[in-house]
Amino acid sequence: MWLLPLFVASIVTDTVVRSYDWLTGVFVSLTIFFPVVIGTAGNAGSQTVTTIIRGIAVGEIRLVDLGRALGRETIVGLVLGLVLGAAGFARALVLGVDVKVALVLALTLPLVVVWANVVATLVPLIAERLKIDPAVVSTPMITTIVDATGMLIYLSLAALLLQG
Repeated sequence: MWLLPLFVASIVTDTVVRSYDWLTGVFVSLTIFFPVVIGTAGNAGSQTVTTIIRGIAVGEIRLVDLGRALGRETIVGLVLGLVLGAAGFARALVLGVDVKVALVLALTLPLVVVWANVVATLVPLIAERLKIDPAVVSTPMITTIVDATGMLIYLSLAALLLQG
């Protein structure tokens, strides 16, 4: 039941990417890192949601624990994101892309990992509250959300740093 609405929602990612054609046409190397941005955010979200759903299942996490869970996942996301950002920066330079594009990637990765962790913490707890099985809806919904918003973060940051 959830796949069709999520498929329709995934069109948002296409719309985001298309709206930045003017930028990716000038900085084609930005497109090389689309899978890195989406994959990193998706992987971070998937790992976090698994932890949160497990916590819900064994009674360790409830909606009242949201603040604690968000704080923990934000810190974990920031640390992982900074490490991945440094690795992404180095990889981009090895590939020979413009240092500004490498910087955009390095700044994007911590942001998308933290964002993915926040979304992956919220979605299952909200689903549980709405009496929807978090195991069924969480991962596909998180993937859809962080794909679109991850590209928006990446391309918005690129527009901000690469214009002029």
